[in-house]
Amino acid sequence: MPIINHATLPDGLFIETTEGTMKLTPESNSIVRIRFTKEPAFGTEESLMIVRNPGKDVHFSVKDESDHLKFCTTSVVVLVDKKTAAFTYYDSNGVLLTKEPSRGGKTLDPVDVVKTVFDENAVLETGQGADGLRVRADNIKKVVDRKAYRTKLEFEWSDGEALYGLGSHEEGMFNLRGQHQFLYQQNMKAVVPVIVSTQGYGVLVDSYSLMTFHDDAFGSYLSTDVDNEMDFYFIYGPELDEVVQGIRYLTGKAPMLPKWAYGYVQSKERYASQRELIETVREYRSRRLPIDCIVLDWKSWTGELWGQKTLDPERFPNPKQMMEDLHGLDTRLMVSIWPIMNPNSDNHREMAEQNGLLGNHANYDAFQEKARDLYWKQANEGLFSHGIDAWWCDCTEPFEADWKGAVKPDPEERMRINTEEAKLYLDPELINAYSLLHSRGIFEGQRRATESKRVVNLTRSAYAGQHRYGTITWSGDISANWETLRKQIPDGLNFCATGSPYWTLDIGGFFVQNKPDLWFWNGDYNDGVQDMGYRELYVRWFQYGAFLPMFRSHGTDTPREIWQFGEPNEPFYETLTFYLRLRYRLLPYIYSLAFRVYRDDYTLMRALPFDFRHDANTYDIKDQYMFGPALLVNPVTVPMYYDVGSEPLEDVEKTRTVYLPEGSSWFDFWSHRVYEGGQKIEAEARLEHIPVYVRSGSIIPLGDDVQFADDRSSDRLYIRIYAGQDGSFDYYEDEGDNYGYEEGRFAVSRMHWDEGRRIFTIEEREGSYPGLRTQRELIVLLFESNGTVSPEAPKVKDVTYAGQTIEVLF
Repeated sequence: MPIINHATLPDGLFIETTEGTMKLTPESNSIVRIRFTKEPAFGTEESLMIVRNPGKDVHFSVKDESDHLKFCTTSVVVLVDKKTAAFTYYDSNGVLLTKEPSRGGKTLDPVDVVKTVFDENAVLETGQGADGLRVRADNIKKVVDRKAYRTKLEFEWSDGEALYGLGSHEEGMFNLRGQHQFLYQQNMKAVVPVIVSTQGYGVLVDSYSLMTFHDDAFGSYLSTDVDNEMDFYFIYGPELDEVVQGIRYLTGKAPMLPKWAYGYVQSKERYASQRELIETVREYRSRRLPIDCIVLDWKSWTGELWGQKTLDPERFPNPKQMMEDLHGLDTRLMVSIWPIMNPNSDNHREMAEQNGLLGNHANYDAFQEKARDLYWKQANEGLFSHGIDAWWCDCTEPFEADWKGAVKPDPEERMRINTEEAKLYLDPELINAYSLLHSRGIFEGQRRATESKRVVNLTRSAYAGQHRYGTITWSGDISANWETLRKQIPDGLNFCATGSPYWTLDIGGFFVQNKPDLWFWNGDYNDGVQDMGYRELYVRWFQYGAFLPMFRSHGTDTPREIWQFGEPNEPFYETLTFYLRLRYRLLPYIYSLAFRVYRDDYTLMRALPFDFRHDANTYDIKDQYMFGPALLVNPVTVPMYYDVGSEPLEDVEKTRTVYLPEGSSWFDFWSHRVYEGGQKIEAEARLEHIPVYVRSGSIIPLGDDVQFADDRSSDRLYIRIYAGQDGSFDYYEDEGDNYGYEEGRFAVSRMHWDEGRRIFTIEEREGSYPGLRTQRELIVLLFESNGTVSPEAPKVKDVTYAGQTIEVLF
C-alpha cells in the first residue's frame, strides 16, 4: 500500500496510504505507539490496559528521504517504505532490531461482529461440572452488530533471535520461535499480549479479542480476531529489564504485596470448617513449621448457593472470632470468590435487580462499573468486614465449554469451542478482558475501604495491566505428573517476561489421581500421599515452589500439609521442612526485591536472557532461571527414587545438567564450590538437594529461622557476600501491610562490596517508618572466589548496624 500523503503533527507522524491511515506517536524516547485504521478517524475509546502518562512532550523528528520516511526519537528509528508502508525498526546507532516483510506487514480485513440477543425465547441450562457451576443459554438469536476488522501484524525476525512472552499456557513452550499459540482465556491459559525479544525490544498489542501468534509455515505474525483498528506499541530496551520497564510505563506499576504474601500459603481442596482451618494452623505452630496464610476454597457458602459471598453459619459459626483466632496465630486467611452466582442466592438477586448480570443471568458483568461496585459491596459485607485478608478470584475467565469427556480436543478445536462460548455473553472484541476488569473492581473497592491492608488477589487468568491491581496469577488446575512439572517452568517464565511479575502454581499439581473419563483429571497417583512416587514428585515441586514469587501448595484428591508426607527424621518430611524454613530465611532478600518490582519495574522470576542476553546458549534453556539477581535455580524434573506405585528405581544418577552462564563465576549455594561460567556441569541433585548457584558479586541478606514473615523474635541479619567482582544490594524494610510505602514510609540500606579494596559498606539508611528497628546485629559472611573449592568456612565479621554508614574490611 503506497504512501500518498504524510504530515508531521505535534504529537507524531500521520501517514495516509491507499489502504488507510497510520499514525506513529512517541510515548517516551524508547516507546512508539503505532495505529492503523481504514475508518475516517482513529478510535477514541479509552484503553483498558494502558495508563496514559500525561508527562512532558517527547522530542522526535521526521525526515522525508527519497524512498522512505524516517521517524526518530533519541532511542528508536523507524523507517517507513514509501512504496509499501513496510516498517523497519533500528536503535539510534543504526542496529537493526526487527522489520516487517518488504511488501508491508499490517493488514486489516473487514469482518461482521455478531452479537447475541437474549429474548423471551432464550433457555438457560444450569449444570455442575468439574470446574464449578455453569449456566448456559440456548435457543438464542444472533445478529450482526457492527463492522470491524481482523488484524494481522507480520514480522521478519532475525536468525538466532529468541522471543518470549504471551502469558502462561500449558504446553511448556519457552522460546516462541517456530511455535504457534492461541491467546484466549481459559483454565490453564493466562493471556498477556506481549512478546519480548533477545534483539532488545518488545511488542505490546492493545487488543482484547482472540489473538493468534504464528512463527511457522503459515507465517510470522500476531493477529487479532475483532478490532476497530490496529493498535500496538514498539518498546525498545535494549535489555529485557528495560523492555519490562517500558511495558509497565504503559500499563501501570505493580504495587507492593504485603510481606506475609511472600511466606508460605497452605491450601487444599478444601478446608470445610472454621474448626479445621484453625486446627491446621495450630498444628503448623505446634510443629514449629512456618506458615503465613491458609486458604478457604470453594463451597464456603451455604448449601448449593454457589458464588454467594457469605460464609455458611453452620460450618463457620463465628467469622469474626475465626479471624481473631487466625490472626492471633499470626496467620492470614484467603477466601475463594466466584463471578458466577446461583440464581437462588441473595447476591444474585441483588445483582439482577441492578441489571448487573451477563446474558446467562449468572455471571456478573465486570464491564459495568456499577456491577463491579456492587460485587465489591457484597464481598465487603459478607467477607472482608469480618477481617479476611486476601482474595482468591477463581474462574476469572469465566466461560469454558471443553472441560468434559475422555478425549482432549485438538488445540484448534479447543480454541473454537471456548471462544464461541465466551462470545455468547461477551462482546467478541472484549473476550480476553474479563479478568482485568474483575480485578480492577476488587482492587478499587478494597482501596476505598481501607489503606491499612494491601490487596492480594490470586487469579486464574490475566491480561496486560492486571498486575496494577495487586494480582498474582496461578497456572490453573494442572495434573500431578513429571511432564506437567517440566512444562510449568517455561510457562511461568514466559508469563513473567510480559511484565506481569507475580506468578505461581499448585505445588504438587491440582489433580493427583487419574479419571479416564475426564481428560483433564490426569494425575499419575491414585494412592495420593501414600504413593512414594507422589511424595518424591511433591518434594521436587515444593523445592521449585520455594523459589517462586508466591510459595503455595494446593490441590484435590489427597492432603497437602507437611506432615502428610512423613514424620520427623524421615527424608520427605525433613526435606520439605528444610525448604520451608529456607524460604523464610530468604525473605529479607525476596522482600527487598519485591520493592524493586515496585520501584524499578523489576522482574523477580527471570528467564536467563534477562541477565545473559548476550550469551546465546541461554536462549533455549527452559528448566533453569534466575530468582532475583543472585540465585540460579535448577529444579529437578525427573524421578530418581520411586516410580508410580511406590516402585523403587534402580541405578538412577542423582544429578542433573546445569548450564552456568558466561560472564560470572558461580558458587554452589550448598557446598560453596566455585565454577567458571560458560560451561555445563553435572550438579548434585539428591532428594534433599535442588541445585542452586550464586553469581559472583552477589550480596544476599538472610534472616534467622522464623515462624511467619513479620516474626521479630530475632534482630540478626546474615549478609552473604560472594566475591569475584563488585556487587551491590538495596536492603528494604517497611511496615509490611499497608500503603504507607506510597507516601515514603520505608527504609533502604544500600550495601556494596568492593572487590579490589575488599571492603563491604552499608551506607547510611535512607528513610524511616513507624516501628523501624534502630539497630541490627549483622553477621557478614564472605565467600571467596579464589579457587575451585572455597575454604571450609567463609570469613565472618560481626557488626552492629544502627543506620549510619559502616565499613567492614576483609
